[in-house]
Amino acid sequence: MPLLIDGGRVPTRWAERISSRPAESAGRFASRAQSINVALINNMPDAALEDTEMQFFELLDAAAGDVPVNVQLYSLPELPRTERGQQHLDKFYFNYDDLWKTRFDGVIITGTEPRQPALSAEPYWQTLTDTLDWAANNTISTVASCLAAHASVLHSDGIPRHRLEDKKFGVFDHKKPTEHQLTRNLAESVRIPHSRWNELREDPLASCGYTVLTKSAEAGVDLFVKKIGKSLFVHFQGHPEYGLRSLLKEYRRDIRRFLNQERDTYPSMPHGYFDTHSRKLLADFQQNALSQPREEILESFPEAAISDALQNTWQASAARLYKNWLQYIAEGKADAPAFATVSPVESGVSVTRDANARVKH
Repeated sequence: MPLLIDGGRVPTRWAERISSRPAESAGRFASRAQSINVALINNMPDAALEDTEMQFFELLDAAAGDVPVNVQLYSLPELPRTERGQQHLDKFYFNYDDLWKTRFDGVIITGTEPRQPALSAEPYWQTLTDTLDWAANNTISTVASCLAAHASVLHSDGIPRHRLEDKKFGVFDHKKPTEHQLTRNLAESVRIPHSRWNELREDPLASCGYTVLTKSAEAGVDLFVKKIGKSLFVHFQGHPEYGLRSLLKEYRRDIRRFLNQERDTYPSMPHGYFDTHSRKLLADFQQNALSQPREEILESFPEAAISDALQNTWQASAARLYKNWLQYIAEGKADAPAFATVSPVESGVSVTRDANARVKH
């Protein structure tokens, strides 16, 4: 059952991807009651905005199986956007004010690139916390990814994140400390990409009632859950949605930032991602870049040779995790009586919006 991007707002890259598929009967998607309806709140910066769409579309599409899944796109309105990025949002994303009025079974909230030392100082903090409160009252389950996971536990339980000495970057092996519906039929060893400068630690999470479902000796906690309000909050510190080349593109971006003097140190190579030959090519490139640190040297970055050797070792696990998540929602939707959508104001969250749905503080 192909994924449906609701409201006919299908981003160009996904439309091109599915253009060769046989047409689906519109009737199969006609009833929201028969579908799993998901809000994807994509908060990634412009450079990763469309890649993130594709990553989640592909993952949900692979996980859906015979279950019809409708997706509507949103993004926190306070995030800075270029003209091109805003045009993309205007064309394919729903006005954020529509979120409060629409009934969703599940919501996925992505992270974004932090700009302030404290999350609560970010300009989008109020809208993000309003969204988390709304999700707790109006969804069967909520996925909070990376920075959104950090924001969720800070908002709900006051658990702070901790700054790392170096970026936790690469593909890491994880174990399952306990069984749960979300990890059903998942392999004992789970490989998941990570890319973050901060971490949440297991002991504070456990003391506040969170259940850790996957963790790594090297990367720490990844997947953890807690029922908040009506919604099962599913938190990922890692990025199971990442595509084959996501870490490579991010590594190249970080190298560019070093060459442009936007960061002080040359970035560490992603863990568990490149093969031996690729690591040798990149080590040689690093030596050259350190000896002549200017952006022009990126013209010799061995991207093509490295791309050919990459393997997606986490795709099957990611699809299983999201298949289990969709199944959890389907079962919850079948068992639970329908409940009315509760706006942030009705749930006790004070929010004022102007005509463009931007939060006023």
